[in-house]
Amino acid sequence: MSKGEALLAGDGLVLAHHDRTVVEDVSLHLRAGAVTALVGPNGSGKSTVLRSLARLHKPKQGRIRVGDRAVWGHAALSGKEFARNVTLLTQQRPTPSGVSVRDVVSYGRYPYRSGWRGVDLEGNAAITRAMELTGVAPMAHRGVDELSGGELQRVWLASCLAQQTSVLLLDEPTNHLDLRYQVEVLDVVRDLANDHGVAVGVVLHDLDHAAVVADEVVLLAEGRVVAAGAVRDVLTAEHLSRAYGITVHVADDPVTGAVHCRPVGRHTPRPTA
Repeated sequence: MSKGEALLAGDGLVLAHHDRTVVEDVSLHLRAGAVTALVGPNGSGKSTVLRSLARLHKPKQGRIRVGDRAVWGHAALSGKEFARNVTLLTQQRPTPSGVSVRDVVSYGRYPYRSGWRGVDLEGNAAITRAMELTGVAPMAHRGVDELSGGELQRVWLASCLAQQTSVLLLDEPTNHLDLRYQVEVLDVVRDLANDHGVAVGVVLHDLDHAAVVADEVVLLAEGRVVAAGAVRDVLTAEHLSRAYGITVHVADDPVTGAVHCRPVGRHTPRPTA
């Protein structure tokens, strides 16, 4: 794998719910060592695109591939092959009863278990590392039904990391997390791309989070791409105001230097002369 190589690609995707088309002609390539953020208003198709890339929503038209292997159709990857390459953290995950944190994290190892005893020689090390990265190691033996929503979110993220895939798909990973863990999750995402060459595709509502963590941004509205490319080329006042239907002010954050996006409402304070 070389940095910048497209590990998971969707081209010309048309996605529908029953007979209603909800995504029209969307293309994106998730590259090794890069974070791609999908942003846009509610109902713009972000999560639907992510689910399609995760092989949970079959395209009406278009092609999805992992490397040079098709995800659908003739000679497509098997389910286990796909799971060794791509993992998805969804917004909604169950809360198992009577199961420990470590057990839930171990679910991520299912693509590697073989034989009737489910032998997985690298499993323990992968599970321990994933728990340490997400800060859930101290609660390894607690029942997941005792956890807060934010703690449970980090446990499921650890399960995804334990899967050790080259592509990581995240649907609102900072949801339900307080400020500290929002920052720590975004740091983990950046570390996975920088240090391990993982291709990350992440749906985010917070535009400032996208500005901080992403290398590329895909801005969607009404199922179509408004703009795609480098952060500063996409997160502009013109593009965001068009996509969200309100005035959005964009400036550099004086602390981080990253793009800062501020929606302007009727009661937004204006600077005084």
